[in-house]
Amino acid sequence: MATVEEEKGHAHTQEIYTQDGTVDLKGRPVLRSKTGGWKACSFIVGYEVFERMAFHGIQSNLVVYLTRKLHEGTVKSANNVTNWVGTVWMTPILGAYIADAYLGRYWTFVSASAIYLLGMSLLTLAVSVPALRPPPCNHGVNEEDCPEASTLQVGIFYCALYIIALGTGGTKPNISTMGADQFDDFEPKERTQKLSFFNWWMFGIFIGSLFSNTFLVYIQDTVGFSLGYGLPTAGLTLSVIVFLVGTRFYRHKVPSGSPITGIAQVLLAAARKWKVPFPNDPKELHELSLEHYANKGKFRIDSTSSLRFLDKAAVKSGPNTPWTLCPVTQVEETKQMIKMIPILIATFIPSAVLAQVTTMFVKQGTTLDRSMGPNFEIPPACLTAFVTIFMLIGLVVYDQYFVPTVRRYTQNPRGITLLQRMGVGFVLHVIIMVIACLVERKRISTAKANGIFRKHETVPLTIFILLPQFALMGIADTFLEVAKLEFFYDQAPEAMKSLGSSYYSSSKGIGNFLSSFLLSTVSKVTKRHGHKGWILDNLNLSRIDYYYAFLAVLASLNFLFYLLVSKLFVYNVEVGKAKMDLAMETLPHKTSSQDNENSKTGLIRV
Repeated sequence: MATVEEEKGHAHTQEIYTQDGTVDLKGRPVLRSKTGGWKACSFIVGYEVFERMAFHGIQSNLVVYLTRKLHEGTVKSANNVTNWVGTVWMTPILGAYIADAYLGRYWTFVSASAIYLLGMSLLTLAVSVPALRPPPCNHGVNEEDCPEASTLQVGIFYCALYIIALGTGGTKPNISTMGADQFDDFEPKERTQKLSFFNWWMFGIFIGSLFSNTFLVYIQDTVGFSLGYGLPTAGLTLSVIVFLVGTRFYRHKVPSGSPITGIAQVLLAAARKWKVPFPNDPKELHELSLEHYANKGKFRIDSTSSLRFLDKAAVKSGPNTPWTLCPVTQVEETKQMIKMIPILIATFIPSAVLAQVTTMFVKQGTTLDRSMGPNFEIPPACLTAFVTIFMLIGLVVYDQYFVPTVRRYTQNPRGITLLQRMGVGFVLHVIIMVIACLVERKRISTAKANGIFRKHETVPLTIFILLPQFALMGIADTFLEVAKLEFFYDQAPEAMKSLGSSYYSSSKGIGNFLSSFLLSTVSKVTKRHGHKGWILDNLNLSRIDYYYAFLAVLASLNFLFYLLVSKLFVYNVEVGKAKMDLAMETLPHKTSSQDNENSKTGLIRV
């Protein structure tokens, strides 16, 4: 009888503590019933709603500010936007490195939030204080004759923007990863809930975006940028407070060292031993004990046949140092990160296409009839709200109707695979650019038919002719952006989740830089040999339709490349799940919470 009661006590202890190695801020094991899950994620998603409102409150209408207030031309203003956005999405690589190697996700996020708030505050001052903002341009004065902003004013404005970029580098890769950490993969119910987390994460993002793309953009266009930037700053402050309020509910992963260092060790060790023969038995490769991985809260990964040349890093030959001999698990983790790189490369062109939404698409809108009734004009950047609206609709339909229906036939918990979902987004991007090209041709022909050739003349065509390209971009995001975020997180090794998430941000960052490069190159090349050029400051004399057709061709060729690399990609989900199920069957019983604390995880992962 005593034995039965003891076993029940053991089972109860095992049930209430998380089994994935998560701890509280003091490094103690955490109770599943009091932490994590949707209870903790409600604060994290709540943060993201307000933070996205702040960020998109700046990004959505930035090209208009640069054009109207700083008097920058078409190419310069568009490129300054995409260069800044590219930096915003590239700095998370640094943030992920700091989190994984030193501070952990929570403290990296909190520190970066302070920098983020500093940048937002300085930006608000730069557009509000008379001495810091550009001098106004009097009514009726040609734009060429408007007084230019001083070097100091321009410098402070861009300094604020890039402080914001530095701050987001610490928040972006860690907040989404920290949200996913709130679900214990060793508990079946939480593992199922985690599948929907990224969908609702994106839902929260676009709720905040919708507010900024409508209300904040309208405030900026009608009231002024002082209030229009002040409100996002207040929103960001509120978002950080919301996050901090939920601190006691969060689960944390302990920093496990720099993943970049581990990858570098494998690459160097493999290169040094490229002439060393492989052993006949893979079990002769260097590997650490199960207990070592259990203490670190990691899985031990068996050797696989992919990227076989890297296995030489685990061949026992020569000195035994971290830079000359690596365990099989470290080699396999490196393989998992490297094999995602072709998929990452394939996402650069779609990210460049996405960058057109807040640059060239908005520029088009400034030339069209924006009236809605006799007394109201819709700001051009407000059309980005339709990306958000259709994204929100698409997410709900996808998660609530499409996945359950398709799941019956595919037996895949996600309905279709992540790569298939991304592929649909790739196709939609091609369609979007074809539609954008046709719409721009209609705009140009209407302008010519009405003798409209001057820079600020309005083409007698409703701005809502642009609606299809904005709306379809929202549907494309439902497939591509959500799947991309989940794919890079899901396929990254457990110890490199932040680095995996930084793949997603790098995709968008490089895509924005690529957009700047393409726009500048096309503008310069098409002006050679005395030609007028495709992209001019006067859009009524430009041939943006040719540029959109060029992007459509690039997107089509890129899709063919994506088909190739996605066909060659081998998921590690099935292997990971099988190991997880085996680990769950072999979990040791814990006799007390003290034992749990002493062992940190209490798991022997295989």
